Amino acid sequence: MKNFLLIALFCGFLAPAFAQQVPPPPASKVDEELTCDEADARIMQFQGQNATAKAKLDAVRADIMKAEGDLATAVTALKKCNDDIYALVGATEADVNSFRQRLGQIEGRVREMQRLSDDQLADRQDEVKGLERSLNELAREQISILPEFYDRIVSLHRDIKGLYREKKIKGYTVGTWAENRDCLWNIAGRQEIYADPFQWPKIWQANTDKIKNPDVIQPGWVLTVPPAGPKTSEEMKAERSYWRKKRAAAAAAVAPVENTTPAAPAQTTTKKTEAGN
Repeated sequence: MKNFLLIALFCGFLAPAFAQQVPPPPASKVDEELTCDEADARIMQFQGQNATAKAKLDAVRADIMKAEGDLATAVTALKKCNDDIYALVGATEADVNSFRQRLGQIEGRVREMQRLSDDQLADRQDEVKGLERSLNELAREQISILPEFYDRIVSLHRDIKGLYREKKIKGYTVGTWAENRDCLWNIAGRQEIYADPFQWPKIWQANTDKIKNPDVIQPGWVLTVPPAGPKTSEEMKAERSYWRKKRAAAAAAVAPVENTTPAAPAQTTTKKTEAGN
């Protein structure tokens, strides 16, 4: 009896050792078909795989924690470096952030205008000049010499210079009064010209080589049409002189008025022209 107990105990110790020597069953074999030894082998296989995966995960977590620590150290060092650089130009981080935002706004507007056609750009030259003024103001600030901004400002200056366009000078061939009702007043009022008849002095002053009397223009003449815009001082001066002579001639009434087409309708009311006459 005593020997039997010793043998049973010995077998109990040997069973796990023999189970370890049983190879894991193929993955295609379902659990219900496994023998006890195969089930033990599969469990031990899963436990080994789990231990390996856990060890790898712990190693990755350790690497992440180290990387986060290194990153925090680098960020702190970078901030100190930036603060030292900003101090050289007498600026704070808030000043630099504000400068960066203003520069970005100008860059955005320049990109928008670069998508415009030449004719559209020609009509928006005041905006281009405004962008150049804004950039020049930024360039005068000491922050502009920081490496982050210097090359961007130089490039932006070049881009803005590329936005300048000359307004195209149009030409207009004079038709007849009977067919086209062409006079300087009506020509200036055409939609494709100025859409504003009060701009007729601009056409007159751009064609003084042909037009000696603004009341008389000849069919077939090709007139230069300046770009639209406010009248110049010379154009307003010529317009005032024209109306003074008209009023003087009407007051004198010495001789019959030549049957010509006037440059602009006679002023029979108290309404004044843009020139203030």
